[in-house]
Amino acid sequence: SCKCQSKRCKEERRVRANDREYNEKFQYASNCIMTSKYNIITFLPVNLFEQFQEVANTYFLFLLILQLIPQISSLSWFTTIVPLALVLSITAVKDATDDYFRHKSDNQVNNRQSQVLIRGLLQNEKWMNVRVGDIIKLENNQFVAADLLLLSSSEPHGLCYIETAELDGETNMKVRQSVSVTSELGDPNNLASFDGEVVCEPPNNKLDRFCGTLYWRDKKYTLTNQNMLLRGCVLRNTEFCYGLVIFAGPDTKLMQNSGRTKFKRTSIDRLMNTLVLWIFGFLVCMGVILAVGNAVWEREVGSLFQSYLPWDPPVDNFLFSAFLAFWSYIIILNTVVPISLYVSVEVIRLGHSYFINWDQQMFCSQCNTPAEARTTTLNEELGQVEYIFSDKTGTLTQNIMSFNKCSIDGQSYGEVSDPLGPQPKKLDFTPFNPLADPDFCFYDDTLLESVKVGDSHAHEFFRLLSLCHTVMSEEKSEGELVYKAQSPDEGALVTAARNFGFVFRSRTPGTITTTEMGRPVTYTLLAILDFNNIRKRMSVIVRNPEGRIRLYCKGADTVLLQRLHPCNQELMNITSDHLNEYAADGLRTLALAYRDLSEDEWEAWAESHRCADKATNCREDRLAATYDQIEQGLMLLGATAIEDKLQEGVPETIAILSLANIKIWVLTGDKQETAVNIGYSCKMLTDDMTEVFIISGHTVQSVRQELRHMGKEGWGEACFVGNGLRERQEGAGTGGGVKQLHCSPSPSNLMDNISGEFALVINGHSLAHALEADMETEFVSTACACKAVICCRVTPLQKAQVVELIKKHKKAVTLAIGDGANDISMIKSAHIGVGISGQEGIQAVLASDYSFSQFRFLQRLLLVHGRWSYLRMCRFLCYFFYKNFAFTMVHFWFGFFCGFSAQTVYDQYFITLYNIVYTSLPVLAMGIFDQDVPEQRSLEYPKLYEPGQLNLLFNKREFFICIAQGIYTSVVLFFVPYAILSDATQSTGVPLADYQTFAVTTATALVIVVSVQIALDTGFWTVVNHVFVWGSLGSYFTIMFALHGQTLFSIFPSQFHFVGSALSTLLQPVVWLTITLATAICIVPVLAVRFLKLDLKPQLADTVRYTQLLRQKKRKPGRLGARGGSRRSGYAFAHQEGFGELITSGKNMRLSSLALATFASRHSSSWIDTLRRKKHTHTPTTKPVSGKASAPQNVSNNLII
Repeated sequence: SCKCQSKRCKEERRVRANDREYNEKFQYASNCIMTSKYNIITFLPVNLFEQFQEVANTYFLFLLILQLIPQISSLSWFTTIVPLALVLSITAVKDATDDYFRHKSDNQVNNRQSQVLIRGLLQNEKWMNVRVGDIIKLENNQFVAADLLLLSSSEPHGLCYIETAELDGETNMKVRQSVSVTSELGDPNNLASFDGEVVCEPPNNKLDRFCGTLYWRDKKYTLTNQNMLLRGCVLRNTEFCYGLVIFAGPDTKLMQNSGRTKFKRTSIDRLMNTLVLWIFGFLVCMGVILAVGNAVWEREVGSLFQSYLPWDPPVDNFLFSAFLAFWSYIIILNTVVPISLYVSVEVIRLGHSYFINWDQQMFCSQCNTPAEARTTTLNEELGQVEYIFSDKTGTLTQNIMSFNKCSIDGQSYGEVSDPLGPQPKKLDFTPFNPLADPDFCFYDDTLLESVKVGDSHAHEFFRLLSLCHTVMSEEKSEGELVYKAQSPDEGALVTAARNFGFVFRSRTPGTITTTEMGRPVTYTLLAILDFNNIRKRMSVIVRNPEGRIRLYCKGADTVLLQRLHPCNQELMNITSDHLNEYAADGLRTLALAYRDLSEDEWEAWAESHRCADKATNCREDRLAATYDQIEQGLMLLGATAIEDKLQEGVPETIAILSLANIKIWVLTGDKQETAVNIGYSCKMLTDDMTEVFIISGHTVQSVRQELRHMGKEGWGEACFVGNGLRERQEGAGTGGGVKQLHCSPSPSNLMDNISGEFALVINGHSLAHALEADMETEFVSTACACKAVICCRVTPLQKAQVVELIKKHKKAVTLAIGDGANDISMIKSAHIGVGISGQEGIQAVLASDYSFSQFRFLQRLLLVHGRWSYLRMCRFLCYFFYKNFAFTMVHFWFGFFCGFSAQTVYDQYFITLYNIVYTSLPVLAMGIFDQDVPEQRSLEYPKLYEPGQLNLLFNKREFFICIAQGIYTSVVLFFVPYAILSDATQSTGVPLADYQTFAVTTATALVIVVSVQIALDTGFWTVVNHVFVWGSLGSYFTIMFALHGQTLFSIFPSQFHFVGSALSTLLQPVVWLTITLATAICIVPVLAVRFLKLDLKPQLADTVRYTQLLRQKKRKPGRLGARGGSRRSGYAFAHQEGFGELITSGKNMRLSSLALATFASRHSSSWIDTLRRKKHTHTPTTKPVSGKASAPQNVSNNLII
């Protein structure tokens, strides 16, 4: 019986009101939430278990165990346990702090008070004690405690208003309504006797969908999302309401949506894992070599000393001695991969994240929003981005809509008659309409006159806009209306109707009240046919005071024009021309139509709608079919056009990112004509481009045919003819400079020779075919050969698929940026996700890795913070591996001179403190603060970004160079002191060739050499750098003298044997001569190589630094270019359920073509282009080399101005 109930529970949920005993049989989750990971008892074991999941921590634990075996340990156990304990402790404290705040948040939420109806009385209960089936009373401005079925409220008809900011970030009010049969149960006594049973879907994460049935008094009632109040919502403008708990605690939709974000790793992380494995292999090889040496020495030489130097008891032959020596050397040489590496990397990344958070130039004062690094693991990858995938509405645009133009009965309104003449005055609606919104802007007085004279088409047009919507109205005082719209588009349309005399005043579940030309009118609302992404339209059916029934419909022209009555053909042609004109101006378009219904038609359709609404299976599909049935034979009224202006700095940002060789793809829900204008307004498309291609096939065959003709008629001609494609204009709708594309990708060697800049526009229906497995390679090859790509009419799923496609076929870092819930899948799919905190809520921000409020901040995030983070991390890793190989390999060379006995060169305290104290802080300072050029130069010279894209600063080649330098340094540090001190004597004649003198000399030379080396590697000195570098050097001498002093010896005589040896050694001139000579031999070759490299093959950063020196006395302003002409741009709109789909754009500054060309040539670099071509010869899908600006042969000549 229990198994059957459990199985049924997974398929459906049964909840009986006011019956805890019945509901507890199903073992539903309580309302207590727990987002924390640990408690006091489990913290230590669970946290340690998690930390030892890291291979590095397990490796060092293994070494610690080896060191506890006296037969193989030549180092004290604390040389490993101190740094290991430090790392584990730091991580544990961080995890404990994070979990403490989770506990604090959980307790705060769980202990909130709620009024629960128990045995007919309202009692205060903590949220954690609320159970499924309880009836809760909510009061105004209270949070909803669990997912509730709304039973009744203080408002008429069981209405209540909620704010869903915690769920989807939207602050506008939404309306919910109880089932009519329970709306009268407003009294606690009536509710106490309510014993209805709800059968519904199991817990899921779909915020916009709920399907269930209420059984009460032998009748059943359909339940939808409109009857539900979800946990996290806040009750607004409603005195009180009652609800039945359906889902509690972890089963609520809020908690179901709080799943863990996919863990992202950087390319440097992956490379480091590979290199650490290589180093471990190298460590094993060194151990084997030294173990073999031990076996040979013990057999040939050691056997001669057995009488007075016998083997330790377990050792009975030279092979076993070699086996123990192998493990001893593994312990000694393990510092080639020090545990401090991983700690230092995390500290550096944390510092970089704080720099992003603290950047005042990425702070938006208008919305009081700073930039936020929501992760600390991806900072250096910001300096390696090659592809940016951007949403449009709210990301590139402001998502603030204004009613701009319209077409009514074939007449277009809103045009400015003379663009060169004086600007027309803004119309004053107040004398005509006291209820008009004073902020509404419109300039064409002919439309206002048309309304005034009683034009029936104009009246019907604005009547539709005042009735066909889901806007909520709040009238604070007489005539002071505030509209709460689900989308800015819908608010703009209702506001337009308001100003032209058709004022939406209020609504109830069954009525809509308006003021039409000063006369109050109340319509009976018979049905709302809501919007969704598939329908792309919404309709209302209303009955006017005279009793006439009419359906009003607004939606995308692509779906609405297909549903018109045949008699509308001539008007449809004229309106379609107007729609194309509006789209060409980059405006968001929408078509409007209506249909009269007879009583018989309405009754028949209402019955079929009721049947579909009560269906338990495929309810949404049945409703959609019912809607489609009545939305036929419509009469066209006209079209609207709404403008959405660009955000500040978008064109300039895209132009600069393009110069950094970052390819930007816009993924938008807009139509094709508008998509082309998007590109021009954002400077993705320019007049200087060789061609803008469009793929718009509707079938698999047509898309494949278009792609396969590309090489013959597109790339082929570009490659062999030169900078122009043969003019091939097809169709009247594509516009000037845009060619219909019939081509396919050329081979990779042909792609390398493409001369010219190309752009690609592809429609969503074509993209669906292009993403299929047998065509995706051709599509990627084609798209990546273009400088800009615009995908229009795409769904949220297609956005993610495009990102995954590039990740799959290109070895490139991707970044996705968006601001809406429809961008979440794209943001999570990309290597780096950026959320814009804008008008569409904060869901994108919550799913992102980085967030800010303006698209223009992206250039600073990438070109400044990203480039610096990559540079710093690469320099840190190069130096870190160098200093540890220089330190560790000295033991290897010493093994050949100590009988392979696993004797260490340095004392154990130096080995312990080397990576923790003596060399840790200087490299941390470099990794956090270093710069090659100032931030202004990083923005002025975008080409500086390209080394990160090509991964030039830290790769396998650079790693081996660092290792080679470290090994060379170790050779010098061992053999120079060995050669000099073996025959040296003190002034008293006492030989200096003792172990401790050699150890102190080598250790001192090592610390000085690595300190000088980091001083050479540091490009930007701060007070912190000076304190850490010279302070670490000073701390070495201080600690060394203390360890060899009388005080510690008197306290721990068995631990500190060499009293005064450090002082006596460093008082000898020959020792300082040795240290100086070793330092010179290590450093001079490095200086020589760097000088020659700077002189013979300077990098772009070197030239920029030299330029900066020349400009110090007199600096020119770094403006990018003069203000050029402006172009209206078109923008796509990602359709979302609940409001209409409109497409708009705006004016903004545009960089001139000459400025862009000059800017590009100034920042070109021949060596970068050469490396890029080399990289592409090994990449399956190649990228074109731009032919618009030839790369200068001498970088210096182009940069020194």
